[in-house]
Amino acid sequence: MRILVVGAGATGGFFGGRLAQAGRDVTFLVREARAAQLRETGLKIITPTGTDTIMPRVTVANELAEGAPVDLVLVAVKGQALEPAVADFASAVGESTTIVPFLNGMRHMDILNRRFGAGRVLGGVVRIVASTDDEGNPVQYLPGADMQIGEPSGTNGERVTAIAQTLTVDGYELAISADIIGAMWQKWVFLASTAAITTLLRGTIGEIASVPDGVGFATSVVREAAAISRAAGHPLPDQARGTVEALLTDPSSKLTASLFRDVLAGRPVEVEPVIGDLVERAGALHLSVPLLTVALAGLRVYERRLDAAQQN
Repeated sequence: MRILVVGAGATGGFFGGRLAQAGRDVTFLVREARAAQLRETGLKIITPTGTDTIMPRVTVANELAEGAPVDLVLVAVKGQALEPAVADFASAVGESTTIVPFLNGMRHMDILNRRFGAGRVLGGVVRIVASTDDEGNPVQYLPGADMQIGEPSGTNGERVTAIAQTLTVDGYELAISADIIGAMWQKWVFLASTAAITTLLRGTIGEIASVPDGVGFATSVVREAAAISRAAGHPLPDQARGTVEALLTDPSSKLTASLFRDVLAGRPVEVEPVIGDLVERAGALHLSVPLLTVALAGLRVYERRLDAAQQN
């Protein structure tokens, strides 16, 4: 099975790198500068137990357009980069190509379904606490990583089984989900809540939970996000919501959102896919979500300031 991994950052670099290490037929689609870097220095996968370096097969959009369609496209870019990425990899999508996106939120499903047809797009969720170093290599901060895939309809057949067999390698856990859309919403609630909590109060989960009213604030944010998921038809199971609340109110936790880490580093952020789209859906469902709305406004101010600085 020929696999095209779109992006070689924290998610694409880690999971695509593990697939390449296992001998799968993997090519990374990246920008020209990144391709030159990877060809020269390789891709480093940095984990709590050490660093692995591989020399990946890479391509760029112009080269990709000259080749045959691939069997599987794994999309692992940030939300703001999705539409340019779609234009880049579209030439690799043929009649039998399946697309599995690993983006945050749900808006990417609409974009991909409109462009390629819903029958070609599976749902996907990955969980890993990771970011990138100064060279763009994936850095895994905590042990453990997993991937879920599934048909959005919930009816998984031979196609999903075959893809799962190809994607099952050492380095992470893989599961086929009978409710992948529900799993995507559950991850979205967790990510949006973590991002809102840490960016609004500018600290780790533990620091926030340790101050007066910190636990109450964090719990209120989670309940706003969970209410949107429930109203959209994907309620979090009680145990799952309890787990999210426990994780985001733990006074000993050093957890922060990757979005917050991007803010601290002065990088572009996934504000619209992670929080903007969630707040927009709340409005359409006639839900009041004041804490998420304030977090969204603050992040939009940050984005405008960043854009202005880059133009000067």
